Amino acid sequence: EPPWCPYKVWAEGEGPSAARFCFRSPARGFQCSARWCRAHRAPGGGSLVANVLRNGSVLLQWGRPRPAARLAGFALNCSWDGTYTRFPCDTVELGASCRDYLLAEPHGGVRYRLCLQPRFAAPREAEEEEEEEEAEAFSSPPAQCVEFRPQPAAMRDIVVAMTAVGGSICVMLVFICLLVAYITENLMSPAKGPPGRR
Repeated sequence: EPPWCPYKVWAEGEGPSAARFCFRSPARGFQCSARWCRAHRAPGGGSLVANVLRNGSVLLQWGRPRPAARLAGFALNCSWDGTYTRFPCDTVELGASCRDYLLAEPHGGVRYRLCLQPRFAAPREAEEEEEEEEAEAFSSPPAQCVEFRPQPAAMRDIVVAMTAVGGSICVMLVFICLLVAYITENLMSPAKGPPGRR
């Protein structure tokens, strides 16, 4: 498989002409550990999995669709629930070699819905006649969708803040103990009188 995954991203309201063309290194062999990650699989036995990591990012993984002939790539549609309406995310088109995608900074605490749709290239003219009969029987696989809710950013900030405060308290306790020991050793001990005169 190619060592890079090519993809295009453009924001809502922009057209494909304004897309940013990027490459990413596939995360081959990644497995979701229960300690650092929670996996959400698409219903109906689909291969699409959303791995919600503890740091708030989401790694999407999927398998090769069947049939794989003329596979041209994938379209990733994303949306998330607001207070009163549903907002679309950036539109992403991925190459045929891509098997994962990282959603780096999702909003914490809101429900996301991501759908992955395989895209197939049109048959060549020489193949059109042979494939006309197969076209009726052939239908592109439906989009696989998965829903998840990332960990709220506020909770992550609270955990980080509590860890920092706990470390500061430990350092302060050490200094207090040293100060008490110094006072006990030097100030609270009985004073020695002056040496006697002969």
